[in-house]
Amino acid sequence: MTEIEKARLHARIEGGVHGVGFRMFVLHAALDLNLTGWVRNRWNGDVEVIAEGERQVLSKFLVELYQGPRAAFVSRIDEEWSDASGEFTGFHIQPTS
Repeated sequence: MTEIEKARLHARIEGGVHGVGFRMFVLHAALDLNLTGWVRNRWNGDVEVIAEGERQVLSKFLVELYQGPRAAFVSRIDEEWSDASGEFTGFHIQPTS
């Protein structure tokens, strides 16, 4: 039996992503996909996400990040992939940084 590959996605989302429910959208999408990690607004207007889970599921999550909630406009996502650390037990919204 093959072990499922776990990965970490660190994404920085640019565009019209503040004040449109983007963090709540990300929270619900991550919980629906059984991912762990966090989402937060950045002072520069971006939204930052760190999520861990199965690589295939994270790829599906990334597609959802590009779509965002109805009122959002995503112009760009910088993504970094690495091995999962296993440090998270759930998914939550963090304070703005």
